[in-house]
Amino acid sequence: MPPGARASFLPVARARVLFPRVARAVPVLLAAVCAVAVLLPAAPPAVAAGARPGPYAFTPGARVVAGAPNTAGAAVLDPGRTYRDTLRRDGRLYYRFTLAAGDTAYVPVTAVPPADATVSATDGIRVSVRDAHGTSCSYASARFGAGLSPRPVTALGQREAGKALCRGAGTYYLLVERLDAQGTGTAAAAGAWDLEIAPATEPALARTGATTAPRAWDSATPAPPTAEPRDRVGGAGFTAARPLGEGVWRTRLEPGQTRFYKVPLDWGRQLYASAGLGVSPGHGYVGGALDLSLYNPVRGYVDDASVGYTGTAAPAPLQPLPPVEYANRYAVPTAVTSVRFAGEYYLVLHLSARMAATFGPGPFEVTLRVRVGGRAHPGPGYAGRPVPDGVLTVTGQERTAALTGAGGGGGGRATTLVAVGGIGGGTALLLFLGGWTVLARRAQRRINAQKPTA
Repeated sequence: MPPGARASFLPVARARVLFPRVARAVPVLLAAVCAVAVLLPAAPPAVAAGARPGPYAFTPGARVVAGAPNTAGAAVLDPGRTYRDTLRRDGRLYYRFTLAAGDTAYVPVTAVPPADATVSATDGIRVSVRDAHGTSCSYASARFGAGLSPRPVTALGQREAGKALCRGAGTYYLLVERLDAQGTGTAAAAGAWDLEIAPATEPALARTGATTAPRAWDSATPAPPTAEPRDRVGGAGFTAARPLGEGVWRTRLEPGQTRFYKVPLDWGRQLYASAGLGVSPGHGYVGGALDLSLYNPVRGYVDDASVGYTGTAAPAPLQPLPPVEYANRYAVPTAVTSVRFAGEYYLVLHLSARMAATFGPGPFEVTLRVRVGGRAHPGPGYAGRPVPDGVLTVTGQERTAALTGAGGGGGGRATTLVAVGGIGGGTALLLFLGGWTVLARRAQRRINAQKPTA
């Protein structure tokens, strides 16, 4: 045996002891890579240079469903899941869902027309909920308004437990219709509209409380915040809404764009908000140029404000809203009855597509002022859990996100998975190889440390 042979064999022998640890880690790394490849959707195709993003960011992983033209073939909806469908020009679509006697159901429907659609102020959608006997539980509609601009609009169907109509457990039906300027259900706007449907349920209270709305609350509008604006870009959908807290926020919108924000409100807290356009060169007038809408945690409409634009600063304030209280549901005005539970409330900005013809392609600066008043207190206490879980509560993480802006574009675990999936298979392979390299280097360092010295 040549001199030094023993020395060269000694590390190899020890490597046979140390490297099994590395070898045992290989299946784990491979399993992780395979799990990413199987569970995650393929990365979306690259967007061509200069192409504009779509008008709405649908919930990642939303289930595609086909509504039926009648109740006999109505598609099934499960609370807590999000669904996608398409509503055609003369569309009437039925869906069905099952409720327990004590559950209040909320079924929001967001309609998204093509960005180049031609719409009138009264075009939109109408939704209604009916029981198995055809009795109507609720009606609601959402229209495009004075901006004459295609944008996502949301209407809420609901079955409220304890009301005289639609009592008891059983099967209920959701009907979604398109509306034209005459409200006949045959839309003037050509082309199919995409739908997002996100049913939720609220359990009964553990103890019966007040059954009348609060008679008095501070309806005075406080002075809006005057701090220096901080930049915060909104998300393109409810699930992608960007967290927002009290303060002055600035973004830039292109004509036709819609952006979503969410503000966490505890029981007892009160929201004040306004939005305004800055000064722009040009002359003319655009009616309904900027729209600010507010939706509650189950995407139910609360209030909106729109403002025309002549090139000078123009604010659009929401009306004063009551503190968040369970008993608000017994009021009559929508802006009161909709502020009925804690959770994340959505502020939605839309800049009319007609701005481009008068004031240019933009983007245009928009300032959003948010103030949160009132005093937080514990909720009334439910007998069960809402679906989806946590939709009617505010967490410490959500309060922090509202201040920092972290967590925007969220969709919970699904969004995280999609984000990781976007790295692609090649990057996943590099991560695997990088993990192998780290383990191998650690083992080699241990071998070197045990080498005999001359």
